[in-house]
Amino acid sequence: MPRADFYLIAKPRFAEQPLLLVCELARRACDANQFTLVLARDAAQAEALDDLLWSFDPDAYIPHQIAGDDEDDEATPVLIVAPGTEAPPRPLVINLRDEAWREACERVLEVVPADPAARGPLRERWKQYQALGYALNKHDM
Repeated sequence: MPRADFYLIAKPRFAEQPLLLVCELARRACDANQFTLVLARDAAQAEALDDLLWSFDPDAYIPHQIAGDDEDDEATPVLIVAPGTEAPPRPLVINLRDEAWREACERVLEVVPADPAARGPLRERWKQYQALGYALNKHDM
């Protein structure tokens, strides 16, 4: 059964820069040897995440790239995908987009904004994943 994990941003450093939480989740996935897709909201977010993954922790090396940049997409552990770009299926998906991920995977991670007013779409997605038969979990970060 696939899983959907919702990460609720609580810590100030994640509230100020939500992409830091995405970097932490990508690091955990890398440490666990899980090939990961990060579904960026748009090309600008994909670029920002690409830059941040190089710099967020001087001791961390997370092999990553933006999908479609070269032919190494299949071999790169963390693949950042802008809308409209094809990407190979992966067991783990970090979804930053507005719609639920409906492709095959073992686990979807959803990052929930700190601002309660911005959480409405995530409640909808929770229901969508529930309807798709996902096991649901919530984590405060």
